[in-house]
Amino acid sequence: MENLEAKNNTLDQTPSKKTNKVLFRAQIFLRVAIVGTTLSALFVTITSKETVALYGTVLDARYSYSEAFKFYAYANAIVCGLTVLSLIFAFVVSRQRSNPHNHFILFVHDLFMTLLELSGCAAATAIGFLGKYGNSHTGWMEICSQFGAYCNKIAAGLAVGYLTFVFLLMLTLTSAYRASHINQV
Repeated sequence: MENLEAKNNTLDQTPSKKTNKVLFRAQIFLRVAIVGTTLSALFVTITSKETVALYGTVLDARYSYSEAFKFYAYANAIVCGLTVLSLIFAFVVSRQRSNPHNHFILFVHDLFMTLLELSGCAAATAIGFLGKYGNSHTGWMEICSQFGAYCNKIAAGLAVGYLTFVFLLMLTLTSAYRASHINQV
């Protein structure tokens, strides 16, 4: 019986200082990586443009012509800005005497950013799919055969966006772990 109680007591303990330090460093690394990838995706997206002459007509493709690509760019900008703010907040929360419930706030923040990035990627992917393959049922033609460089640049920006999503998912999981091991005050 004593052995079972001792086992339960070890499960209720909070993570060690070493575990907290590793989790804090992982969160800082992921936040810095997210800033880098969102800036990269944002730069690639907003500089995506191509002009071609087709049957004597000059056609132009830009990210700003699509509401989905604009949403994707705005989502990346917002996630980047909020991640910079959360870096500062993470340092404040990591202090020894900080309110332990701030970890939960950080978790909710990270979850919001993950969902925002995923929704931006999904919207841009849907329009990118239409641009690449078209839709014969609705009469929408594919454009990537005429605007190859533009489509490739948008695809590269989306690949970086999905990498950002993976980083955000990992960050959200570490935040959830830290929030679930809050010392009860």
